[in-house]
Amino acid sequence: MVKHKAYKFRLYPDKEQKILINKTIGSSRFVFNYFLNLWNEEYKKTGKGLSYNKCAVIIPTLKKSDEYSWLKEVDSIALQSSIKNLEDSFNRFFKKQNKAPRFKSKKSPIQSYITKNVGNGIQIQGNRIKLPKLKMVMFANSREINGRILRATISRKASGKYFISLLVEEHVQELEKTNSSVGIDLGIKDFAILDDGTIYNNNRYTTKMAKQLAREQRKLSRRYEQAKKIGEKLEDAKNYQKQKIKVARLHEKVANQREDFLNKVSTIIIKNHDVICIEDLNTKGMLKNHKLAKSISDVSWSMFVTKLQYKADWYGKKIVKIDRWYPSSQICSNCGINSGKKTLDIRYWECECGAKHDRDINASINIKNEGLRQVV
Repeated sequence: MVKHKAYKFRLYPDKEQKILINKTIGSSRFVFNYFLNLWNEEYKKTGKGLSYNKCAVIIPTLKKSDEYSWLKEVDSIALQSSIKNLEDSFNRFFKKQNKAPRFKSKKSPIQSYITKNVGNGIQIQGNRIKLPKLKMVMFANSREINGRILRATISRKASGKYFISLLVEEHVQELEKTNSSVGIDLGIKDFAILDDGTIYNNNRYTTKMAKQLAREQRKLSRRYEQAKKIGEKLEDAKNYQKQKIKVARLHEKVANQREDFLNKVSTIIIKNHDVICIEDLNTKGMLKNHKLAKSISDVSWSMFVTKLQYKADWYGKKIVKIDRWYPSSQICSNCGINSGKKTLDIRYWECECGAKHDRDINASINIKNEGLRQVV
């Protein structure tokens, strides 16, 4: 089965390549903002926006002008991709899938641009990758790619590191059927509880790094105040910039630990089960609870569910989502009686039928039963 898969690698560009990557990122951001402004003005005048084709034909004119001649230096496909992204953003907005496109800022922690593989412009040769305008760039070739490269996203993190994400079209072999199903109850105390009693602990990566992050953040604030006091621009304040990178790398470490954990757990579950039943959680709504928001954000339920979904699609497995209002924690998995709402501090309870329950395991069993009922 042909599927789209993304592969992410660390890039190691030389000094000149870094300069060109940064120029391309800046030019792509400029093009996005320039045409977003034109799009908004056109909408105010006519009630209709522009289109990719109308915008794309303007780029050669910009390049010929003295004011924007620097656009010639960078990858033309990256500039076209910025306009395509803008058009897609407006299409999603009119379909009420997201908010209206906003102007991009150079202060965003992650900066990137997209280029397409036209005429084999993107090729891998050992530990080097050929990219438009950049030519051969060193990268950490940690995985073999067996498929056709469609496009590449080159990004620069706040930590100063460069990465490339390759979208590849390849044949993915479905996993063998296990004739097994599972119910998963997601929580804060424990990350995931399966109906067979398997528990995946919540590693609380942000909480573990909280003291160190707070300490380094305070240092950053002090250096900001020092630069402000002497009237120095932040871009020129070396101590501030060094500390800013240090803080960014700590945040990056937390994010990498969390993603590695989620990848491992989701892969194990997908390999061992054909049907995965899970609650359709309203994470955005739950984040409004200020007492639990930090813990919910740290546990990353939505990222975990996303990983389960695309891996299930790759390997021929099925995800069944249970209604978020289904009272999985209140129903006895033995007799099916709903004995009423139980507060979060009640971890163990006994049903009137005599069955004794661990709250989370009981919930995961009910989620599995409800999911299988929907499948049938």
